[in-house]
Amino acid sequence: MNEPNRRDSLKTLVAGAGAMFARTSLYAEETANLTPFAEMPLRAGMIGLDTSHVVAFTGLLNDPKKAAGVLSNVRVTSAYPGGSKDIPSSIDRVAGYTATLRDKHGVKIHDSIEAMLAEVDVVFLESVDGRPHLEQIKPVLKAKKPVFVDKPVAGSLADAVLIYSLAEQSGVPIFSSSSLRYSKSTMGARNNPAVGDVLGAIAFSPCSLEEHHPDLFWYGVHGVESLFTIMGTGCQSVTRTHTEDTDLVTGQWADGRIGTFRGIRKGKADYGATVFGSKGIYHAMGYSGYQPLVEKICQFFQDGKPPVSAQETLEMFAFMEAADESKRRGGAPVSIADVMAAAMVKNKAGS
Repeated sequence: MNEPNRRDSLKTLVAGAGAMFARTSLYAEETANLTPFAEMPLRAGMIGLDTSHVVAFTGLLNDPKKAAGVLSNVRVTSAYPGGSKDIPSSIDRVAGYTATLRDKHGVKIHDSIEAMLAEVDVVFLESVDGRPHLEQIKPVLKAKKPVFVDKPVAGSLADAVLIYSLAEQSGVPIFSSSSLRYSKSTMGARNNPAVGDVLGAIAFSPCSLEEHHPDLFWYGVHGVESLFTIMGTGCQSVTRTHTEDTDLVTGQWADGRIGTFRGIRKGKADYGATVFGSKGIYHAMGYSGYQPLVEKICQFFQDGKPPVSAQETLEMFAFMEAADESKRRGGAPVSIADVMAAAMVKNKAGS
């Protein structure tokens, strides 16, 4: 293909990526008008009992001493164990977490997702492995059940884009977030008069790797979520420096701001950020646990309003996918629009 035609094709693909962002953003706005559920508490089902989240979330929702306020609107009643045989940290946990939910919290265990869906109103897609999420969510969307998708949304950007596209087509509310988004320290950087306008940020978190996922999808996603919570959308390009112990991923936003994620694999590992503002510099440190996120999920299940837009979630995963591509190119800058376009082409080729 000659150069002018190649540029024209790329423009078309980038326009398609932009259209996907626009459609999913519009979808998030449309779901805000859904009628709230009339019956309480909602019966929740969990797919994938291979992460500590299922025990933590169920403990908050099913313990009458903890389930106050919005938490009292949802109860975990059913689950499908799942598990990935090629990830020891997944399959080795299923039996124990299944027993805890069944024996301690009275959760009914099903042998298929479809059987579980017949007995629930809303769904937590919790499988720690992002790769099966696309196939696991399809029956959920077909059954028209609002769904929270835990991190990572998928095992690839292409699958993440397709998940949101299918949810849009099905008219089913979908929401995904790391609990780090709702930590008091992270939220304290937003609309903070002492900070003023956010001009840039450096977020950090542990960043262990898993061979079946793009590097940052597995654990770095938590720090990246903090970065986007603070910076907002609009990242255009990404560069990455990688060593055995550390990743440094720098994004350039359309308005000229710079946001950086530092992934830690050696030494003291913690969550936090430094925020550079027009009026001051703010240091966000610490973790507030799961309850703030679970409260957001319960409110979402009740009113059908995703608190994080599809656009922001997909841009985050494009940021992480671009970081992997930058690593493959020896640290060269990679366009967010280009990786989004490539994901859409992959989905089109597979359809």
